[in-house]
Amino acid sequence: MVIIAERLKTLRENLNITQIKLSEMAGSNQSSINRYENNQADVPTKILLWYADYFDVSMDYIFGRTDKPQGKVYNYQPDAIKQKFDNQEQWGMFIEACFDPGSPMNAKLKEMLMKMTEGEVQ
Repeated sequence: MVIIAERLKTLRENLNITQIKLSEMAGSNQSSINRYENNQADVPTKILLWYADYFDVSMDYIFGRTDKPQGKVYNYQPDAIKQKFDNQEQWGMFIEACFDPGSPMNAKLKEMLMKMTEGEVQ
């Protein structure tokens, strides 16, 4: 990918590091670094991770998914959780049943929630 090649070259050049010096630090060779920077070869994952660590940038930045070197900040919500909350009406009915004073589980559920807030339930 062209963006990866451009990012690798820019990162190196911004610190005025030669391809030879960088290849020594990364455990590679100068000709490989040159091919990566000119989009003539795929960059091994090991080298991409080294760049991210050495230059303190995210893989999202290297792959061109963001222009922010620190990467994107995600609000991770797995699909399973999203699906559960998609049907608010069913959740509302469940919660109502749990806390219905006439429900046989009412006292037990309240006790469990109290223990959870105290960190006793594992």
